[in-house]
Amino acid sequence: MRVWIDLANSPHVPLLRPVAERLEADGDSVLLTARDNAQTVELARYRWPDVLVMGRPSPAGKAAKAAAIAQRAVHLARVARRWRADVAFSHGSYAQISAARLLGVPAVTMMDYEHQPANHLSFRLARRIIVPDTFPADALDRFGAAPAKVIRYDGFKEELYLDGFAADSRVLDELGLDSRRVVAVFRPPPEGALYHRSANERFDRLLETALAKDDVQVVLLPRTGEQKARYTQMSERIRIPDAAVDGSSLLALADLTIGGGGTMSRESALLGTPTSTVFAGELAAVDAELIRRGLLQDLRDESSEPVFEKKVSDERPALRSEAILETIIRTLREVASPGRAHRRRFRPARPHG
Repeated sequence: MRVWIDLANSPHVPLLRPVAERLEADGDSVLLTARDNAQTVELARYRWPDVLVMGRPSPAGKAAKAAAIAQRAVHLARVARRWRADVAFSHGSYAQISAARLLGVPAVTMMDYEHQPANHLSFRLARRIIVPDTFPADALDRFGAAPAKVIRYDGFKEELYLDGFAADSRVLDELGLDSRRVVAVFRPPPEGALYHRSANERFDRLLETALAKDDVQVVLLPRTGEQKARYTQMSERIRIPDAAVDGSSLLALADLTIGGGGTMSRESALLGTPTSTVFAGELAAVDAELIRRGLLQDLRDESSEPVFEKKVSDERPALRSEAILETIIRTLREVASPGRAHRRRFRPARPHG
């Protein structure tokens, strides 16, 4: 089987790594493409030096975003046409799904956020849609996902790569952190995304609260260069990594995490770190489930405040990665075009710009 995997955003690298590794271990061929967005390329090249790079960060405005997706889809289609993939796979890569449709390649997509407007595109074009059990059925209907397309799994997508994870304490040294003092990780909101159009004042106020505490070390993981510049100017006490760091290790070793987005907050919560969300968009069902289980604190209400102190336990909830991975692999094999299972692995000479 020849599987084309596209990495459109930073969280997709750790998420899809177990899938790519399993496919390669099974003798399947894997083509990896990545969008030059946030830390996606830097993280991807650490694991796959020959990843093909195409596309840039998403511009502001719906029309500009649509044009960028169309342009990237054309570029992706040129490469994928030569490679002749049996199936395309991503976590909501709208450019890849569009390119796959142009080429007649069946696409499989994952998604766990039911308020993403672009689901209208991917859910209609994809051959299969893999979602968590908590994903609302009415959202699938609203976005045009026929019931026969939908594959569900139990749990959270972050379990796919966090099950059995062991933190590397060297990340604290790299950031100049003292493990004896409180380490607070802040993840800004996805400003400019279709589902999150503005800044988050609540996030900034909590950041200021943390900075006012002498015993708290603040690490901020920006999504964009603009965020990095803005928060660098805010205070010299904010530690912002110069390059991509081992985010999972940092979250596991931190004493608390405050997130303005989704994936990193869920990752932190599943690693057993006290985690709070101040997400300003419509809350995902997966986040609501973590709140219900007591693994994620809802700080969107001004009456609630985080506790900036050393965490008392490293206990983590039980995770189940194998079942999710098997669901993905089985779906890819069911969808892949027949008769192309014995070709050699594709190894490009160099990344394409």
